[in-house]
Amino acid sequence: MDPLDRIDEIIAMVESARSVPMSRNCMVDRGEMIGVLDELRADLPAELRKAAALLEERDNILDAGQREADRIINEGEREHSRLVSMHEITVSAEHEGNRIISEARAEAQRLREEVDDYVDTALANFEQFLTRALASIERGRDKMHALREIGQFVPGEDERPLPSL
Repeated sequence: MDPLDRIDEIIAMVESARSVPMSRNCMVDRGEMIGVLDELRADLPAELRKAAALLEERDNILDAGQREADRIINEGEREHSRLVSMHEITVSAEHEGNRIISEARAEAQRLREEVDDYVDTALANFEQFLTRALASIERGRDKMHALREIGQFVPGEDERPLPSL
């Protein structure tokens, strides 16, 4: 199950829990809540592995782009040298070689920017997911702490439970 679905499940458990009369608190099954939170905690490392895989993929794409850029630049430099060696077209060769190198560098820069944009978007999405997950976990823990405090309250003999609404 997706971690976001687990968080939704926790929220639904808390929202549907029986209310404590005359308070904003509610009562949830501690074991059930801890079980769901443990499952969520077990799923989070998988999400972190996905983020690490994205970073590795980004590095691989950058490396491939750099190798391709180097190949294009080397090809351009070889072509440039070949053209320069030909005496009749020395000036033309100089311009053509510079153009090829410039295009190769522009293409390499474009590839780097595309990869960076892709990875930045993926990481931003993952950051939003983690932020929501952490906020949900914090809310769940706050509610559990509140329930724990309520659970320690022992009514006196003259106190009766209020009728349910």
